[in-house]
Amino acid sequence: MSAAPKPDDFFNTKQIRRLISLMEKHDLAEVDLKNADQRVRIKRGGEVVVGPSAAAPRAAAPAAAAPPAVDSKMVVITSPMVGTFYRASGPDSAAFIKVGDRIGPEKTVCIIEAMKVFNEIPAGVSGQVVAVLVENGHPVEFGQPLIKVDPEK
Repeated sequence: MSAAPKPDDFFNTKQIRRLISLMEKHDLAEVDLKNADQRVRIKRGGEVVVGPSAAAPRAAAPAAAAPPAVDSKMVVITSPMVGTFYRASGPDSAAFIKVGDRIGPEKTVCIIEAMKVFNEIPAGVSGQVVAVLVENGHPVEFGQPLIKVDPEK
């Protein structure tokens, strides 16, 4: 007799990989599931969010739309997920951005690969790219600074 899965491990890595496989197989754009106080939402080309469901009590999360400001005028674009950072869509492709480029909020600045899903990351801010803080192909953590932008230029 096998034990029932505990609520705290319902959305484990194996389950999430299976969901991604099903999304690819059935050409789904989004999956949003809840179990007790856990929730997983996966969007193709978008985001992977695993955490408490909206009904569960939790601390207020910072707004994801506005990247945190640094050095009073600099804005830092941070990683919305754990994964691998890529500056271009492929090894032979040009980088999405380089230092000195002017960007707008909708401009794709990088790709983060999370469990074989390639997520295009929009800038979310207008300005001039001052620095790219992560090397191509390196792992990134949630909230890690990726790119510095000067919104006044």
